[in-house]
Amino acid sequence: MPAVRPLSRNTAIAGSVVLFHVAALWALQTGLLRQAIEVIVPVSVMSEITPPEPKVEPPPPSPPAPPKPIPVEKPVVAQKVQPRLPPPPQPVAIADPTPAPNAPTGVLTPQPPPPPIAAPVAPPAPAPAPAAPPAPAAVELPSKDADYLQNPKPAYPPISKRLGEEGKVLVRVLIGADGTPQKAELRQSSGFDRLDQSALATAMRWRYVPGKRGGVPETMWFTVPIIFVLE
Repeated sequence: MPAVRPLSRNTAIAGSVVLFHVAALWALQTGLLRQAIEVIVPVSVMSEITPPEPKVEPPPPSPPAPPKPIPVEKPVVAQKVQPRLPPPPQPVAIADPTPAPNAPTGVLTPQPPPPPIAAPVAPPAPAPAPAAPPAPAAVELPSKDADYLQNPKPAYPPISKRLGEEGKVLVRVLIGADGTPQKAELRQSSGFDRLDQSALATAMRWRYVPGKRGGVPETMWFTVPIIFVLE
């Protein structure tokens, strides 16, 4: 059996370098090298960059406060007051009566005087109320019942008595101012001609008290009732 020759040191180093590169290439392809670099490099960098902690020194003691100055009153010095002079006069614009050559000219027309103010017209006085008509004079109707007249009873026709005729007759009589009858008219019949004619004749024979107006006798119409009744 042949004897094995030990490897030389250089050969071992070269083989280690080759193996290291092969392993690095494999790690690069698989991403292991990138992760190792991201973990190792920042840690080392941060350890190098971290500054040392500053040394805290105690603050120096504050100096004592200076004593407060004592206030001193300032002497009052009278100031000389300057008299106030009046302001200088301002320039006053003076109107030039000479018109400009191109200034328009106008004619002033006098305004008509205002119309005179008419005096207020008083309303017409109300017309006086018409005078009340005088009260009518009192009228007194004629009468046939005065005792002094002594008028007889109307004549009852004998035939009417035998036949039993009765009734009421109204006679309208025109009585003069002296009380005498002037005219007689039949206003209401009794229903029997004999009784009506007897009533007209009786009214024309009687005497009457004349009618009066305002106390003065005058001619008036008067209705006289005459009644025929069998006893």
